[in-house]
Amino acid sequence: MLGSVTGRGGRRASQNSSVFGRTLLVHGPEALLSERAVNQRVAAARTERPEVEVVRLTGTGMTGADFLEASGGSLFSTATALVVDQICDIDKDLFEMVAAAAADPGPDLCLILVHPGGVKGKGLVDRLRKAGVERIDAAAPRPWDVPKFIAAEAHSTGLVLEAGAADALQMALGDDLRTLATALAQVASDADTTRISPAIVTTYFGGRAEVKGYVVSDAVLAGDLSRALEQLRWALSTGTAPVQVTSALALGLRRLGLYLDLRTSRMSDLDMSRAIGVPLGRIKDLSRTSRGWDSLGLARAITAVGRADAAVKGAAVDAGYALEAVLLQINGLRRRGSRRS
Repeated sequence: MLGSVTGRGGRRASQNSSVFGRTLLVHGPEALLSERAVNQRVAAARTERPEVEVVRLTGTGMTGADFLEASGGSLFSTATALVVDQICDIDKDLFEMVAAAAADPGPDLCLILVHPGGVKGKGLVDRLRKAGVERIDAAAPRPWDVPKFIAAEAHSTGLVLEAGAADALQMALGDDLRTLATALAQVASDADTTRISPAIVTTYFGGRAEVKGYVVSDAVLAGDLSRALEQLRWALSTGTAPVQVTSALALGLRRLGLYLDLRTSRMSDLDMSRAIGVPLGRIKDLSRTSRGWDSLGLARAITAVGRADAAVKGAAVDAGYALEAVLLQINGLRRRGSRRS
């Protein structure tokens, strides 16, 4: 998930070589992956030279004197691991100094530069690239790649995920890697088994407010009106905001509409999951749900949800009634579409 690590001239850095006399650029917005890359390099420095002094700076407000002092070693240690966060905020006048140090950090310096991605500070990133420094990409994974992270994280915590468990966890918690990692650590600590099924995921995380909205949406789009109404009443009674339900309905309809548009394109399930932005395991669910829908019914359902969203945001006196009414409308439109198909 952290991407490839390349050395000068694009060569892969040897895992057995010293981390001193080298520079690592950690580049990308995914905070968890970035932190892990930095911590891994610092740990390697401490393992190699236990006396190493770890120094942290941030690009915001960093002066040339700050950088020279931190990168030049100290009276207390012959080795330094210097981490500079937010190098996007380094003053442009310091780009050449930092790039020169990164190109040749010296045998007693382990230099780690962290950039959150984006165009700010691109001039420095370009200089580092030309200098051939090692780079780790900490990019946020696309939705269809998140299950790979979940599987790797589960393995690292000693868990075995049964079929569908990774998708269930992603559906319950979303795509934020730190949230997912924390959830898996919680399950590893609390569960009385290392084999994690979708049912266990639902037991632990199905009560989250946003998850309740998706349960309502999935049920009504699939034609299970009684379950949708039951889940709606339970969700509202346990604190789910009405707008979370309309948001889930709108997202479910958009994804279903994309599936209807793409299902005749002979795309693979993997390509379709990427185009729609859902986990791979959701494609079969969309396939089953789509059998009761056509484009006209879907368009009318989207319009109905738009009205309901306005209602729950203040246009209606009773948000619960507005939500029940839109579920009845969606169910009726689905049946109409099913008869025409």
